[in-house]
Amino acid sequence: MADGLKPEDAVNELCPWSGKPISADSLTLYKDRVVGFCNTGCRDKFEKAVHHFETALSKEE
Repeated sequence: MADGLKPEDAVNELCPWSGKPISADSLTLYKDRVVGFCNTGCRDKFEKAVHHFETALSKEE
């Protein structure tokens, strides 16, 4: 979660989990890009999934 992010800077207009419009309180940074979600639950689910994926990849190196 990052402060100062704006919905207009997001790479998406719809939540990748639900397909609903993104919300200003549900933004995060991923690879230096703003990604929006419809609610904080979807955002947190994304951050958890990315963390698990990146951890798995780092073990392969």
